[in-house]
Amino acid sequence: ILTDLSAAVTGSLGLAPSANLDPTRRYPSLFEPVHGSAPDIAGKNVANPFAAFLSAASMLRWLEPNGMPPKAAAIITEAVSSCLAQQESTPDVGGQLSTVEATSAVIKRLHTLQ
Repeated sequence: ILTDLSAAVTGSLGLAPSANLDPTRRYPSLFEPVHGSAPDIAGKNVANPFAAFLSAASMLRWLEPNGMPPKAAAIITEAVSSCLAQQESTPDVGGQLSTVEATSAVIKRLHTLQ
């Protein structure tokens, strides 16, 4: 509940990544948006995809000690930040894009930031 509240304070559950970590790294860790699968809006093309991208960036940062290039997480985070700055986002954070369009906007930026 606290993670959901803190995400809402930042502006949207659609912006909050989460991680369930095994600090020993003996067992797998889980990375996902705080909102989970958002079943209440599934299939409506209105979910904010940014938390999924930011969760992937968190996972890549977690994997850095195992050889993942540190730049990968930064590029994803920069792509999402750029979309937010240009209001290329879903309505919950001030944009007018659908889930698919917001996802495409991030992917487009990922190609230009490599």
